[in-house]
This record gives sequence, C-alpha cells and structure tokens, in this order.
Amino acid sequence: MKQSILSTDMPPPTPSTLSVPSHGGKYFTDSYIFQWQNQTFREDLFLLLPIAFCLGTGIWLGHPAAGMIAAGGAVTVGFGRKQSIDESPLLPMLFVPFGMALAAFLGVFIGYTNFLLVGMAALLGFGYGMLTTREAGYSWVGQQCVITFLVASAFPASLKAAGDRALLILAGGILQLLSCAILLHLFHQLREHLVSLARYVREEEAALRAAVLETTQSVRQRRFLNSALPYSLRLAFTLGLTTEIYRRLHFASGYWIPMTALLVLKPGITDTANRAIARMVGTLAGAILASYFIAHISLSPITLAGLTLLFAWLAYGTVNVNYALFTVCITGYIVFLLSLANTPGPLIARRRATCTVIGGFIALAVRLVVISYRRTQREKSGTATAFTP
Repeated sequence: MKQSILSTDMPPPTPSTLSVPSHGGKYFTDSYIFQWQNQTFREDLFLLLPIAFCLGTGIWLGHPAAGMIAAGGAVTVGFGRKQSIDESPLLPMLFVPFGMALAAFLGVFIGYTNFLLVGMAALLGFGYGMLTTREAGYSWVGQQCVITFLVASAFPASLKAAGDRALLILAGGILQLLSCAILLHLFHQLREHLVSLARYVREEEAALRAAVLETTQSVRQRRFLNSALPYSLRLAFTLGLTTEIYRRLHFASGYWIPMTALLVLKPGITDTANRAIARMVGTLAGAILASYFIAHISLSPITLAGLTLLFAWLAYGTVNVNYALFTVCITGYIVFLLSLANTPGPLIARRRATCTVIGGFIALAVRLVVISYRRTQREKSGTATAFTP
C-alpha cells in the first residue's frame, strides 16, 4: 500500500494585543508576530497517544504505510480539539473522521489521472467557501475534507484499496476521538452527541437548503454584499486551475499545489498575502530543517516515528502562536511521516517546497486579478456616471 498523509490547517493567530504595522509590514504579520501565550504544549501531549499507537502498530505488523494513513487521521482529528461547534470541541472531532473517510474514498477512486478530479475539486472548494459563513468548526471540517480528497487522489487504485484507505483514516480518527473523550472525561458528552446525531444531520440539510436559496437570491438580485458566493467562486476557480496543473505535472505529490491554494486563499488580499508568505517561508524552512535531520542522523523506523510524533506535537502546540512556525512544524511532520515508507526525505521536502511556492503564488495572483478587475469596473462606472446628463 502506498503512503498517504493528511495535512491540516488552522486559522492564523490574531494579533489582538499587538498593533498591526502599516504599509507593507501588514503582509508579514503571520510570519513575525509570535503569541507565545497561546502555546499548548503541555495540554497536547495526550493527543500523541493514538498517533503513536497507529505508527507503532504499523511498524510492528510490517505495514508502516497503513500505520501512516491511520496516524494521519488521528493527527487531523486531534486538531479538531482546537475547534468547536455549539461550544463543543467533540463535535468537530466527531464529524471530521467520517467526512475525511468519504473524501479519501472519492479521491482514490477518481485519482489524479482523471479529468473528473478537476470538476470535483472545484465543487468541493465551492462548498467549503459557502461553509465559511457558518461557525468556524463547520468550515474547518469542510476544509479537512477537501484536503483529504486532494491527498488521496495522488494514490489512484481500485474500489477495494479506496475502501481500505477510508477505513484506516476512519479508524485513526475514531481512536483519537475516543482517547480525547476518555482522558478529558467527556465520554458522557460524546454519548449525548451520538444520540443527537440524527438531529445534526437534519439541521445540516436545512442549512444546505437555506444556503442554496440564499445563493440563488443573491445571483438573481446581483446582491453579493455579506455573501460567501464571490469567495466560493474564487475558491472553485482556483482549485480547478491548480488541480489541473497538479494533474499535468505527473507526479503524485503535486497535490500540494491545490492544497496550498486552498489554505492561503482568503476573502481579503491582506489575509491572502499574509497566509501565502507565511506558508511559503515556513515550508521552505521546514523542508531545510527536515532535510538536515535526514542527512546527518541515522534514521531507523523507530527514530522516524519518534521525529514524526515530535513534530506533530510541535505543530499542535504552535498552531495559535505563529502561522509560519506552525508550517515549519507541520512540514517536518509530513517529511518524517512519509520517510517511514522509504520515500526519500530530501525529495519529499523539495517537492513540498516547490509545490507550496507555486500554489501560494497562484492563489495570490487570483486575488490580485479579481482586485484589478473590480477596480477597472469601478473606474468605468465612475466615468459613465460623470458623463451622464
């Protein structure tokens, strides 16, 4: 079985207590503003237990790739603890493993060699964009599902292999969920959520119908203020474009191009530039750091698993400290995890860095093109108004 990795992404820390620099400096705040008061290293230690179990079981059974896939599900669900839906951190952790499992199945079944992947990626990107108007936990779940779909597409295989990958991701995610519920003494709350699951499904159906109706009305009335539609359309176009570029590169890890575009493209130009710069800088630094480790340390499977756990823990702890630093840690985690399946670490690091830069620049370019188009339209409208009798 080939290896897979589930990346994750969280909202950047908001510099609430620090003044945002004027002029060009505002585009670098996600790179140089550190909020160490938000670190959670001690609180996140227990999140490593399910990850260690998945990796250790895979190595022990002689199937490290299967252990990595399950560990990827556990890592992502662990980040769900930092989200909330209806003031509960368990609900994102409950929803996301099932969504990721379905997304992984579709991604493997379609595969990056199929042009259908482009349309599906655009559709999923549009859906994620529409979720951004809802509680943050819902949009985070949607984001992880899109990422999982893109990653899984790098490993096209049969229906059986697609089902196996989906089940491994689900198993790792459920293991993390149960571990958190038990260790945090929230098992009673989890049981209540499971009982109410049908109600949440009905609420989601109603919310979906309302979103479709709102979108239809916005299009008819050409009223897009406070609507997620423009952002959703930009996401759909950008994901479609970057997914096609990924397909034409003809190497599996090209999925980092659309994945980066998804993560850095935000509704505002400042947020997009901030995120793009921080992610590119962090990825390059993380790739160099991981390559140095691999070049100068004798790495057995146990050592690689240990480094994977270390960088996963660092990513958990720094996600709300600084986005560039978080990206350094998540890059190290990915490189060491994939190295467990004898994939050359330096090659992983170079490809991730290259694809991240491409995806970041494309997302930024799309945002700038939209701004330029709007400015031109406003100028034309102003000129027309000026000459109106």
